[in-house]
Amino acid sequence: MAIYGYVRVSTAEQNEDRQTMAMSGYHIPPSQIYMDKISGKDFERPAYKALTEKLAPGDLVYIKSIDRLGRNYTEILNEWKYITKDAGAHIVVLDMPVLDTRRTNDLTGTLISDIVLQILSYVAQNERESILLRQTEGIQAARARGVQFGRPKREVPPGFLEIYDLWRTGELSPAEAEVLLGVSRMKFYRLVWQFENEAFSPGAACQGASG
Repeated sequence: MAIYGYVRVSTAEQNEDRQTMAMSGYHIPPSQIYMDKISGKDFERPAYKALTEKLAPGDLVYIKSIDRLGRNYTEILNEWKYITKDAGAHIVVLDMPVLDTRRTNDLTGTLISDIVLQILSYVAQNERESILLRQTEGIQAARARGVQFGRPKREVPPGFLEIYDLWRTGELSPAEAEVLLGVSRMKFYRLVWQFENEAFSPGAACQGASG
């Protein structure tokens, strides 16, 4: 029998120590703790796939909580069935001792664990949907307050468009354009490049235009 641990955090910035410390007393070889740093919305995860491909009948998998396995109700139930029925391995959920498939040898124990599993899977998906809803509502509220998302538009000095047109048609020399805008030669050509290659807010005041 091989013993494994599965750890998942949603992003690379999140810390997995709480999960790995919870597994420290269960004699899991460090090389057999599989970790993904990815969302739990589905099971397209490299470490999880590598783990399930190695499972053999009688093997044991520890997870800290059901939401570390995933956050999709239907897929959690499907993966649970695959591990316990198809692969013939056992699962232990450390935060919920009733979810220990080694102890569900009788009909009552199996029924109870199945009910708890379905409830926790539902809660995991519901929490994910609530997080997404809060994010959407927060973005909508911010936009209603006038917050702009994405790359901000650059500002150009007043009169830049008119001077740019005159310079481009040869009616103004670069030196004359620089004097009229109050900028250096380098700054002038930088403004031209930015205007021709990036998004601008024409006619707005430019902070530090003479720099």
